[in-house]
Amino acid sequence: MHLFLLLILQATAAVGQVDPAHCRYALGMEDGRIKDDDITASSHWYETTGPQYARLNREEGDGAWCPEGQLEPSDSQYLQVDLGRLTFLTVVGTQGRYARNSGNEFARAYRLNYSRDGLLWKSWRNRLGNAVMEGNKNAYASVINDLHPPIITRYIRLIPVTRVSTTVCMRVELYGCPWEDGLISYSSPEGQPMNPPGYPIASFNDSTYDGAHERRRLFGGMGQLTDGVIGLDDFLQTRQYHVWPGYDYLGWRNDSLGTQGYVEMEFVFDRRRNFTSMKVHSNNMFSRGVKIFSSVSCWFKPRLIAGWEVESVAFKTVLDDRNPSARYVTVPLNRRTAKSIRCRFYFADIWMMFSEISFQSEDTVLPTPMTLGSTSPPITEESTMLTTPKTANPSTSEPPDDGNTPILIGCLVTIILLLVIIIFLILWCQYVCKVLEKAPRRILDEEVTVRLSSCSDTIILQTPPVPPRSGHAPTGLANTDPHYERVFLLDPQYQNPAVLRNKLPELSQSAEASALLLGNPLYDLLLLTSCHMTSGWLRACGGGYAEPDVTQCTPHQCFHSNAPHYAETDIVRLQGVTGSNMYAVPALTVDSLTRKDISAAEFPRQHLIFREKLGEGQFGEVHLCEAEGLPEFLGEGSPLPDRDGRSVLVAVKQLRADATSQARNDFLKEIKIMSRLNDPNIIRLLCVCVSSDPLCMVTEYMENGDLNMFLSQREIESTLTHANNIPSVSLSDLLHMSVQISSGMKYLASLNFVHRDLATRNCLLDRRLTIKIADFGMSRNLYSSDYYRIQGRAVLPIRWMAWESILLGKFTTASDVWAFGVTLWEIFTLCKEQPYSLLSDEQVIENTGEFFRNQGRQIFLYGPPLCPPSLFELMMRCWSRDLADRPTFEGLYQALRPHVNQ
Repeated sequence: MHLFLLLILQATAAVGQVDPAHCRYALGMEDGRIKDDDITASSHWYETTGPQYARLNREEGDGAWCPEGQLEPSDSQYLQVDLGRLTFLTVVGTQGRYARNSGNEFARAYRLNYSRDGLLWKSWRNRLGNAVMEGNKNAYASVINDLHPPIITRYIRLIPVTRVSTTVCMRVELYGCPWEDGLISYSSPEGQPMNPPGYPIASFNDSTYDGAHERRRLFGGMGQLTDGVIGLDDFLQTRQYHVWPGYDYLGWRNDSLGTQGYVEMEFVFDRRRNFTSMKVHSNNMFSRGVKIFSSVSCWFKPRLIAGWEVESVAFKTVLDDRNPSARYVTVPLNRRTAKSIRCRFYFADIWMMFSEISFQSEDTVLPTPMTLGSTSPPITEESTMLTTPKTANPSTSEPPDDGNTPILIGCLVTIILLLVIIIFLILWCQYVCKVLEKAPRRILDEEVTVRLSSCSDTIILQTPPVPPRSGHAPTGLANTDPHYERVFLLDPQYQNPAVLRNKLPELSQSAEASALLLGNPLYDLLLLTSCHMTSGWLRACGGGYAEPDVTQCTPHQCFHSNAPHYAETDIVRLQGVTGSNMYAVPALTVDSLTRKDISAAEFPRQHLIFREKLGEGQFGEVHLCEAEGLPEFLGEGSPLPDRDGRSVLVAVKQLRADATSQARNDFLKEIKIMSRLNDPNIIRLLCVCVSSDPLCMVTEYMENGDLNMFLSQREIESTLTHANNIPSVSLSDLLHMSVQISSGMKYLASLNFVHRDLATRNCLLDRRLTIKIADFGMSRNLYSSDYYRIQGRAVLPIRWMAWESILLGKFTTASDVWAFGVTLWEIFTLCKEQPYSLLSDEQVIENTGEFFRNQGRQIFLYGPPLCPPSLFELMMRCWSRDLADRPTFEGLYQALRPHVNQ
């Protein structure tokens, strides 16, 4: 019985830390999940401009919420939304009052106030301390503002701001996700500054803390420890722009806290919870005196007015003096029940630094024995109801009441039956999956079959129906849960995502059922276009990966071939053993590769000094290192600049010791591929360390990092940027970058090499704006949102991939040309936006189906404002549906080169 109860309780464990990059779901203003009663305002002009009409993209009433009278600069009119529960709020979208072209009122700016309990209100400010956000410029276009930092709140107020007396109206949508931790405040000592020799001064204060600061302590609020931003391995580097070194961490120096040798923190939650664990993201750069905590002790308080329980939970960490990477440390809390937790983190070195703390708990509150300290109040009948059963004096006790025993037995029997049914369903699912692997499946009324991917790749989707928007009938593709509809928000030139979705054809009922069974968006697309996208059909109707001709093949021919679809062949090898993408070089075989085939020189591995982990894959990692004496080692003709004997930065791909023999062989193949590359605009293999394990390859790296990061931190050159000393680039610079990338890709194409992941994140830049095309952007967590993960397979850069690469697994130089067009688009938007930012990953895949069908309904990227019309026309040619219509890299280079000299 206890085992069954334990299984039930374990199934309710809450999910861990929120990821701000993915926590961008509409919370229900537009679709009505937020009810009218939950939307209030300080005033409204008419009943038809009341707060209930402040819904984005809706036109009910007079089209928006409008506060009463003319808004003055000193006014504080507000629209208030009750989200119903604690929410991690990341994005706010606003519109003005359009009212079917009869209104023209909007808020040019606004502020945000928020509250977690409805009583104490706080003012939101961005990471630079600004409280006012840019609003709308007209009455119809929506303006999206990302909240940096995000807000943890239940109540939110939007307060329009104006400089002159005017009428304002607003429509609103809020985006985020539920805050499952339940944490409503934490208290700790203030962070402290560090002045390391040879490095800039770093400040480790909690700069976004929204509570009180008194006597060098923080209490009553939350800040950087709950903003979802994980600190980097090097605590002096940050994930944010225009901030000071050390910004991502809250840190303390041991000797500044007296002789106690620990940091004490207190955490308060929204209600009593059964805590299973605490996750603390801690820095471990021991070479600079920073280590994870040596041990931690936690005490628990069941109610805020009670005393701390005497019995604590202690946990001793395993210190690591070999790997300086920052990491999560998971502290088990043994299912202790509490509403408040106090923890003491003990120093292991001079400094201790945290960037995130999260808690995992179970919904069901279990009774736990409590030994209260002397400060606790007497235990009352009410406080014992959830802890221990009441007992009376034995001499006056009544016989126990067994009236509930049959009910209890019935409940236990029901639970046992449910578990038996679940186990039976799991075994049946496994059996069905095995059958599906061995035999074709009948999908349509005709005898049409297709080989499915393996059981490990299937996901069962359970999305409850959503009420349709007003005025829109639900469709097969639109009938998804808004809670799980990823929002990519930016350019207003895109149409409404729901409208885009409605432009795509509906699934048939049978196809939709099969798609839900499989749960794989790529297979959804395969069903959506019947048999037109499978390699089995292609081989039956012409063989290989030839261009499909739907007029020369029947559905019966389509699936009778047992050739696997692309996910089981070419595309699975897109990601190499270290997480970087693998160049496609069909002429190279793996079987005969040995260390004797490696022409690169052996470099002494002791001269490689670790600086930062750039990324990782299944069997290896990519590190940023300093290589001492490398220019002298390479000798005359070295591609490295003269550093006067100083060490240079290099990227080191390292194979893990637990790598399989196939992974080792793939790694050697990658070395052989890299050794053949010799071009000024391609990253070079410099040397290797393969005489002993772990195997390493050393490639070039540039101090200015990748092009995506470089451009996103700059504006286009103007008199304003010169006057304010803002980092900028000129149009000539952008064209020069484009020419260099086309030159490097022209070289790869001449060798019949296919890159397969061309993007600005894979282009490195030196101080002279020289670009070198690299291959390890796929492994970096910084760009994880640029990739779509197929469970159990690989990650795919679908927003850069040609339609034939997504649907057919066909990677060629022509598909690299498609990616080059998207890379050009990135460059001329200064990397401020993700391609197809208003489409979810699944909608991007659906859009590729429109490219395949070629019925004029496909959605293209818009023309960037900085882009000359002739250059945008070149981009559009790169995205031609037919491979033969796309330009070659030689042609692209010749077309772009004259623009540089203009």
